[in-house]
Amino acid sequence: MPPIPGDPPPFAAAPPPQDPAPLPEPPDLSGGAGPTGPALPDVAPRLRALRRRRGLTLEAAARWAGLSPAHLSRLETGQRQPSLPMLLGLARVYGTTVSELLGELLPERDPVVRAGRAEPAEADGWIYHQAGSAGRAMQALRVQVPYATRGDLVRVHPGEEWLHVLTGRVRLVLGETAHVLDPGDSAHFDSLTPHRIGAAGREGAELLFVHTLLQSGAADLCLGGPARR
Repeated sequence: MPPIPGDPPPFAAAPPPQDPAPLPEPPDLSGGAGPTGPALPDVAPRLRALRRRRGLTLEAAARWAGLSPAHLSRLETGQRQPSLPMLLGLARVYGTTVSELLGELLPERDPVVRAGRAEPAEADGWIYHQAGSAGRAMQALRVQVPYATRGDLVRVHPGEEWLHVLTGRVRLVLGETAHVLDPGDSAHFDSLTPHRIGAAGREGAELLFVHTLLQSGAADLCLGGPARR
């Protein structure tokens, strides 16, 4: 039927409803590279395998690494790419290196360190003999400590340290407490505690020293300055 003049125009059919525009993803404030960040090697399965090898729950590993369990879970499933600071933190928690986390093939290390294989390094009178393999999550040294040198300074840095006195006597100051260690004595402490190590007698001392500072040379510990060979 044709429209009658003066009648209101017929109602047009309503268009089908449109899906709302997707909301932008909130920014990642945890330091990760995000799902669209630059792709790293397939690190996710290695993160999970190393955590399980260490016998850590997701919650415990996340707490030690300064992450939330949910974020660590996303890293382990590949939903997120870890940033370099995250990799460094996780490597420390799992007792490994960033290279291993990334699956880089490293040259085979000889587990035996022969006496005299490496030249000792000297810094401010302290003499360092390598007692472990390089590139590990911890470094072992045999150290000859002279009496009253500039290396006897207060230090504070991340990591842990262990020492065992072989000969002589060692004065160890931790915070406000001073200890004198005799041959056969040991100490194990958090390196964030202000500390100072020195020989307690004029004959000097010799000790075994282990620390967990990754990628640090012998003279970049809490002892001495630039190394000389």
